[in-house]
Amino acid sequence: MRVAARPSDLVGDTPLLDLSSLVPNHNATLLGKMESLGPCSSVKDRLGKSMIDRAEKDGLLIPGKSVLVEATSGNTGIALAFIARERGYRCILTMPETMSVERRMMLLALGAEVVLTPKETVVHGALAKAHEILQELGGKGVMLNQFVNPANPAIHRETTGPEIWRDTEGTIDIFVAGVGTGGTVTGVSQYIKGCTEFDCPPLKPELYTVAVEPQEQMLITEARGGTKIGPQGPHRIQGIGAGLVPEVLDITLLDEVVAVHSSIAEAMTFKLWMMGLPTGVSSGAIVEAAVQVCSRPETKTK
Repeated sequence: MRVAARPSDLVGDTPLLDLSSLVPNHNATLLGKMESLGPCSSVKDRLGKSMIDRAEKDGLLIPGKSVLVEATSGNTGIALAFIARERGYRCILTMPETMSVERRMMLLALGAEVVLTPKETVVHGALAKAHEILQELGGKGVMLNQFVNPANPAIHRETTGPEIWRDTEGTIDIFVAGVGTGGTVTGVSQYIKGCTEFDCPPLKPELYTVAVEPQEQMLITEARGGTKIGPQGPHRIQGIGAGLVPEVLDITLLDEVVAVHSSIAEAMTFKLWMMGLPTGVSSGAIVEAAVQVCSRPETKTK
């Protein structure tokens, strides 16, 4: 029998779904990886489990003693709260007050303590508050820091990348991912393109990697020497565009950055819901970017 011993054992090994009907004239095959089928419905389930597993292995987290503290925009916090509840850790999460009420309710239901920070300070305010709480807790507090934690891209080198390679039978030509922390786009690209630092042999060095960020906050585009489009400031795509260029993001692996406006991301999200896929707006942004790339003449038959 295939039976999981505990909820966290269900993380990963998600299927692919054919979304080619969204591409005009079926110019290219578009596949979506269904991370929504994980226990807490996002790719961050992998990250939460990976960071806690690594911290426990390294002796940084001690059940019944340690307190998890983390700054989050939502989904990483949900994943951490889920694993913390399963393993008996107290969990304190800081997040901007702009995050949805639904996310806050889910965190509270999982037993986490939620501390909101002013919307003007975006993720920087949440990080500062997390460090403040960490100091107050003394030696009991442990901050995993998703933006710099090497376990972040590692879990995607070890699981997400291999799953995509296996399920596409090596035929993947283009990989499109949103950038919140940068762990997914970095880890998957390292696995498929190859990375000597982590002993990843090149499976397909010519893989074309596309990062997605909000048009209203084009920090990755700027970091790569590109030009910003339109007014810059707050956006409505929760889950990507954290207001910084994450340390774990390896921008040398990126071949292109596609910026999607919040309103366009919301329109695609609505379209996905009409297809029976109740996704979040960050998924809408990623699918919109992927459709744009797939619609180009040069991607025909990809």
